[in-house]
Amino acid sequence: MAQKKESFFWTSYSDLMTSLFFVMLVLFILVIVLLHKRMEATEAQLQAIKEIATSTEDLTKSDYFIYRPDYKKYVLNVQGKYPKGKADLNDIIAPDKEEQLSNLENAGKEIQKFLSNHSQNQYVLIVEGQASRDPYLYNYELSYQRALALMRFWVEQKGISFENNCEILISGSGDGKLDTHSMRESIETENQRFLIHILPKNIFESTNENK
Repeated sequence: MAQKKESFFWTSYSDLMTSLFFVMLVLFILVIVLLHKRMEATEAQLQAIKEIATSTEDLTKSDYFIYRPDYKKYVLNVQGKYPKGKADLNDIIAPDKEEQLSNLENAGKEIQKFLSNHSQNQYVLIVEGQASRDPYLYNYELSYQRALALMRFWVEQKGISFENNCEILISGSGDGKLDTHSMRESIETENQRFLIHILPKNIFESTNENK
């Protein structure tokens, strides 16, 4: 009788271990499959990021933009010097104001062309105004007003229509007094300028969806 009980125990024990083995095997395979899919998604995102990063290099071929790799930003290569407290483009100080405004118009057309050439991607376009540091108290508001004036110049005055694959944000980073870590130059008058950010929106969205 005792021998039969012992034989039953070992048979049950063997069945239990076999079942646990298959459970662990299934879990192991499931983990491998999920990791593989995760790696495929990550590789696809990385490839898409590389493609979009390469596409933005098109702007460096233009005469109107300079890419600053130290800050990873595009600087509009049209110096916009203003009298203190002014934001209207007509107040820009330049030897040839009409040529300056023409260059700003052409810069907007270059962005329009870029977005049209890469309509398969979604972007966030940030137009950032900056101001030089001086006794004027409202340089942060002023830098935003300058960026807004540039966007209105492009859209309302020159009829530049940006593509539907672009979300536009207008911002001002002021004169650096609040230490916002924005790009600054040692010569203050050179900080009266516009920075252009073109960010791949669809990469952000796909990354969030895969979390």
